[in-house]
Amino acid sequence: MKKIGVLTSGGDSPGMNAAIRAVVRKAIFHGIEVYGVYAGFTGLISGDIKKLEIGSVGDIIHRGGTMLHTARCEEFKTEAGQKKAIEQLNKIGIEGLVVIGGDGSYRGAQKLTERGYPTIGVPGTIDNDIPGTDFTIGFDTALNTIIDAIDKIRDTATSHERTYVVEVMGRDAGDLALWAGLADGAESIIIPEEQYDMDQIVRRLERGHKRGKKHSIIIVAEGVGSGIDFANKIQEATQMETRVTVLGHIQRGGSPTAFDRVLASRLGAKAVELLLEGQAGKTVGIESNKLVYHDINEILKVRHILDKEMYNLSQELSI
Repeated sequence: MKKIGVLTSGGDSPGMNAAIRAVVRKAIFHGIEVYGVYAGFTGLISGDIKKLEIGSVGDIIHRGGTMLHTARCEEFKTEAGQKKAIEQLNKIGIEGLVVIGGDGSYRGAQKLTERGYPTIGVPGTIDNDIPGTDFTIGFDTALNTIIDAIDKIRDTATSHERTYVVEVMGRDAGDLALWAGLADGAESIIIPEEQYDMDQIVRRLERGHKRGKKHSIIIVAEGVGSGIDFANKIQEATQMETRVTVLGHIQRGGSPTAFDRVLASRLGAKAVELLLEGQAGKTVGIESNKLVYHDINEILKVRHILDKEMYNLSQELSI
């Protein structure tokens, strides 16, 4: 293999740049040319592809977002779009591709593999909802962003003796809400994977209020519903002054943590190793701090499983 490509797709996540850097420098170390595909699968179809050198990825390991930019592409879901993409790769002579992103990006990589094009998936999403890895690139940074915000919210919640509902990202997965809630001592954590009992939440708030608690924090994953609607229900049921903060896309930005930089570097380099070994249609991950890889078809058949033991612990500690 003499030439490989790398692209980022779907929602950006802190650490993607570190992964790109690892792919480029690992490949060049082994004498392979690397080409960056800009704007995800959209750029792959249009041919927005440029050769990357060692210096192209200098001074990016600490930056959030992705230097290759990202976009969602409906055209790539079609057979015609996939054929156009492969034509662009063949035109340059790119023999393998590293795709960094989440579930949708993996499905794009799967389609390329089915058409005989060697592709490796690298998990990059703040939701931490990709099977086959304990952690995805960007999760730790987003988690720390949430914790920092809640710490600040707690100060004003205490000052005004209020209940605060904090809405975090997590359309189908509650990892961000669960980890942040456990780390910040939230009274209740509302996530897509678990049913919640509003009466129980209200009782917990009232119990805390009676023992002199000055504030309460409730974390709601966006997949459950609107934080604003939830806050209105809480205030109506308890008559306690309730405010809501929707953290939104601030969770995706910022300089990646050391953990995400190291994780991204290891996974990006592993993806290149797999291509050099002749592997295709695989995804890389980390399990028990060991690098692993799985068949992409198998990964896309299963769903990410929430840590139920951690969820139960959060319930027990929020009495």
